[in-house]
Amino acid sequence: MSPRPPTLRENRRYLLVRVEPAGTVIDQKDLYYAIADAVTSLWGDSVAGVITQAVVAAENGHVIIRCQRGTERELALALSTVIFCRETRLALRIVAASGTIESLRERIRAITPLPEPVPEHVTGP
Repeated sequence: MSPRPPTLRENRRYLLVRVEPAGTVIDQKDLYYAIADAVTSLWGDSVAGVITQAVVAAENGHVIIRCQRGTERELALALSTVIFCRETRLALRIVAASGTIESLRERIRAITPLPEPVPEHVTGP
């Protein structure tokens, strides 16, 4: 089956979200349900159906969330209301929005500090 031509594809946007507090381990599926509940409670079922959010990736304390183009604002507002994922308290902070996942992964690499080299012990007199 051949891929759809660009004119027939759905336009999507991706949000890069930082999970606070740092080091919080969350399951992508649980986070999806927390976000879906927030979108539905804030905007209702009809808008939630238009947004069609999905958690694409979770890595290095960041999450990439997909939505339809033009609904980034509504999704960002709903993300700001998420305070729990299962029994874990957390906050979701929007870092960036983009049309490609790869550009957001580059931003994660730029944000995440490189580990510092471990100094070797110098033996001396």
